[in-house]
Amino acid sequence: MNYVIILSGGTGSRLRGIDRPKQYYKVGGRTILSYCIERVDQCEAVDAWLVVADTDWQQAVLNEIRMLARAGTVSEDGRKFLGFAQPGENRQLSILHGLRALQDKAEEPDIVMIQDAARPCTPLRQIGACMEAAKGADGAMPVLPMRDTVYYSEDGTRVDALLAREKILAGQAPEAYVFGKYLRANEALTEEEILGINGSTEPAVRAGMQIALVEGDERNFKITTAEDLRRFERIMEDDR
Repeated sequence: MNYVIILSGGTGSRLRGIDRPKQYYKVGGRTILSYCIERVDQCEAVDAWLVVADTDWQQAVLNEIRMLARAGTVSEDGRKFLGFAQPGENRQLSILHGLRALQDKAEEPDIVMIQDAARPCTPLRQIGACMEAAKGADGAMPVLPMRDTVYYSEDGTRVDALLAREKILAGQAPEAYVFGKYLRANEALTEEEILGINGSTEPAVRAGMQIALVEGDERNFKITTAEDLRRFERIMEDDR
């Protein structure tokens, strides 16, 4: 079985001027989250998914799922939707809560994918490619090559070294992992360690899991800033 955990618990503090977390901001009459849900649900490789969301927003999420089901853009009656998990203090704790919510459903070799609610343009091909690559390793993540020259600075005031650009990669979500191994990798972390995690693949690397690389996609951007939001709004306007 292939599962997806959609992370929708963030507050979007870097997006000033909107009165709600960015994933619940509406573009084209729909929340940004709804576009992410639609992509995940439509991927044939995905068997089921859940959403990590605060209790205050769960009814809004249910309303969006029902709207998508009526429109026929997700499975009938949202049958792939498993329910909710509560967000944690940071992104990685939210992932851990999602993993634990799957414990009575997922088996050791199943694949679990982590997706951000604020990535509404992830190509279906990329979701399927990550799922497939994870089956041949312990996990998989999409990456993009660095286009600019990359430097290292010890203190942020001067250049200390020039890095080999061809060996530096920019990671994207969604990332996919073998469920049992990834759950144990997260549960092995102390609370202090998990609060210091910067990317969802970090616990897997610490645990010695083998993470395959798949080709990333420039269209799969995360809405983080006001410019990102304007970019997505332009994409939706062009698609009308």
